[in-house]
Amino acid sequence: MTTLGPLLAGLCDDAALFPPGNAPLEQALPAHAGHRVSDYEGLVGLFVFPVPRIPELVESLESRPLGGELALSVTAPGGPATVPAAVARLRELDGVTVEAVEIAVPADSSSDEFLVALDVVAAELPGVALFVEVPRDDRRAALLAGLAGTPNAAKFRTGGVVAEAYPDETELAEAIRSAVGAGVPFKATAGLHHAIRNTDPHNGFEQHGFLNVLAAVDAALDGADVATIATVLADRDGASVAARLSVLSPARIAEVRSCFRSFGTCSIVEPLVDLIDLGLLHASVLPITEGSPA
Repeated sequence: MTTLGPLLAGLCDDAALFPPGNAPLEQALPAHAGHRVSDYEGLVGLFVFPVPRIPELVESLESRPLGGELALSVTAPGGPATVPAAVARLRELDGVTVEAVEIAVPADSSSDEFLVALDVVAAELPGVALFVEVPRDDRRAALLAGLAGTPNAAKFRTGGVVAEAYPDETELAEAIRSAVGAGVPFKATAGLHHAIRNTDPHNGFEQHGFLNVLAAVDAALDGADVATIATVLADRDGASVAARLSVLSPARIAEVRSCFRSFGTCSIVEPLVDLIDLGLLHASVLPITEGSPA
């Protein structure tokens, strides 16, 4: 890693199983193991795994044991009620640890109902980081207020397989400013395929850059308003964004990363190549072929 190591450490959670990558489990597991022993292992965070696919993981590990450790961030699309049993089942598997759980807010749940259920899960799972996937509706403010002052964090969806899944710069800026202002850490998921704001050449989707998000958090920590943060998110000048991040002090880097914990990406290689192209990682750090062990 370069001198920007603390800024990038564990930034990319491995969501290879999720769209648009949709890697088969039998490829994703050894590829993740390869990432974790590579020259760029410091960039790689947890392996993201969905609750509904636990039986598949059990079957896979019975036929092909890991031969190492697998640290998971578990997604719970069914909400808090599904979490305790799922974590208990995963903890029965040799070599598997559950470090975090990403919990969706059911469509029919009020903010107050969800926060009560979240407290129950938190009490049952001490030491496990809980991230709440904050919906893009009128429950957002109440949920962030409810998370403030607790050990729990937020999760913001920053893209998907349709254009409507991508929040625009202003919406994401409002979410970042609210979370930073309330002292609520967050992670992001989907759509952050590249380091810098871009237009996907295949589908035309406007995609946020993960370095833009880091820079936006830096701006929010300075008390910037939504319009200013949105401008940072919209910046397509990679050299400018990289230069801004390159001069952050160690103390400010720690602040930024305490706010923006990580993002889920179906590719580790794409972020890695972008960071090399921008000079933030040395060119000698060579990516592996996606879906294959290193």
